[in-house]
Amino acid sequence: MRQSLDPKLYNSSLIDALIDARAKYGDKEILEDQDRNPLTYTGLIRAAFVLGRKIAGMTDKGERVAILLPSSMGTVVTFFGLHAHGRVPVMLNFTAGEANVKAAIKASGVKKVLTAKRFIEQAALDKLIEAIGTVADVVWLDDVRKTIGFQDKLYGLSAGLAPKRFAVKTQPDDPGVVLFTSGSFGVPKGVVLSQKNLIANARQVGTHIALDPSWVMFNPLPTFHCFGLTAGAILPLLEGLKGFQYPSPLHAKQITDLLPQVGATLLFATDTFLNQYARVAEPGDFATVKFAVGGAEKVRDETRALFEAKFGNVELLEGYGASEAAPVIAVNKPGENHPGTVGQLLPGIDYRLEPVEGVDAGGRLVIKGPNVMSGYVTNGEPLQWEPVENGWLDTGDIVDVDAEGFVTIRGRAKRFAKIGGEMVSLTAVEGMAGAVWPDNRHAVVAIPDNRKGEKLVLITERDGAETSELSAWAKANGAPELVVPKKIIKVDEIPVLGSGKTDYVSLQKLAEAA
Repeated sequence: MRQSLDPKLYNSSLIDALIDARAKYGDKEILEDQDRNPLTYTGLIRAAFVLGRKIAGMTDKGERVAILLPSSMGTVVTFFGLHAHGRVPVMLNFTAGEANVKAAIKASGVKKVLTAKRFIEQAALDKLIEAIGTVADVVWLDDVRKTIGFQDKLYGLSAGLAPKRFAVKTQPDDPGVVLFTSGSFGVPKGVVLSQKNLIANARQVGTHIALDPSWVMFNPLPTFHCFGLTAGAILPLLEGLKGFQYPSPLHAKQITDLLPQVGATLLFATDTFLNQYARVAEPGDFATVKFAVGGAEKVRDETRALFEAKFGNVELLEGYGASEAAPVIAVNKPGENHPGTVGQLLPGIDYRLEPVEGVDAGGRLVIKGPNVMSGYVTNGEPLQWEPVENGWLDTGDIVDVDAEGFVTIRGRAKRFAKIGGEMVSLTAVEGMAGAVWPDNRHAVVAIPDNRKGEKLVLITERDGAETSELSAWAKANGAPELVVPKKIIKVDEIPVLGSGKTDYVSLQKLAEAA
């Protein structure tokens, strides 16, 4: 029988949930980043109230205010500072390109974008800032902090002692964040998650997996991605774990060197990044890590084999989610790990599988729960949103659920091709390529074909990849010949989005051009 979730666990505002966590876990060190100046709960609360009041002085209550920052203590302080004063954070993906960032600003009704000079200089984003300046005001947090004086510090001391007296009152169903989907299949969509959605998802994970408050969670994922925001930043704060925020998942060697230094127990990342970390790490780098969780994309067998060979003490868990679900929907757990599945659905999530033509096993997953978004932002009325019909979210994923409730992802509805009347999972074809050439990354897309409706194109990093090898594997493993891609394109590197997901939009364009 699946677990339920007590509404009392999430019927709160975000700032109140943070304050309640301090009362529950004590005033311990709870937040750190690469500058290595950790904050306690009280330090975080004071900083959030002081910075938040400065931002409140230039914005209106309920206003949506954008954050353009990497994962760091400053991002977390800014996020909760906005909440302490009744403003709504909008997380901007600085890797999405000028057009998408400007579209996100307009779609979400943002007037001000908060960022930092040090970050913009290090990331070489001057042109992006120029573009943003044409649609919104850029506010430099470096300059804001310079204006913090004695009176502000006194206010921070008072707010740290009695924060609920100083916090602007908001409701659990009020917006908690606006962020944008990764856009791996098209234009990013603005997702409005309520404060209740974010808290509920943290509670769902905390109920599903027994988290120890003495653990240290290492988060290298960007907070503009829901996985990085909820699982990497909000979850540890609300569940009493110290969260270490790192600004870029791309710094593989720096990250693996830091893991033992900070005593990391738990690591969140995508398969792409976990694979890179395993390749560059020394065995001792993962000595303190108990388990790593891969989400946002399928965890490959090759990555599992790497972890098993180099870090036998680390359990590699696969999870599954969607921005619209705040984001975690299912995840394996330590001691009950079923590789090949994404684990069981989290407590409080109801589901149904809708039939899909041509797909025999499983169906299209539709879910309902306290973590399901308020809705998508509307272009016509940016401060409104299109609610989810009857609370049921169509994930767009084709899944199978076994008798024990373990979920296996068969593929995205959009990631199926119809070839000669047969439905073929592009994800499964990628798995075949991975089985033939496990040391390389691969992606499969479908393009129109006059004879059979669609045809498969394999894009691979493998030198000398031949269709004949795929055909031989298919024959040996009882797979039909129609699943074998007839065209192969070699690339130096499979492109990924800032979230770590494969960039299928770019790959589709590449295949169609070829």
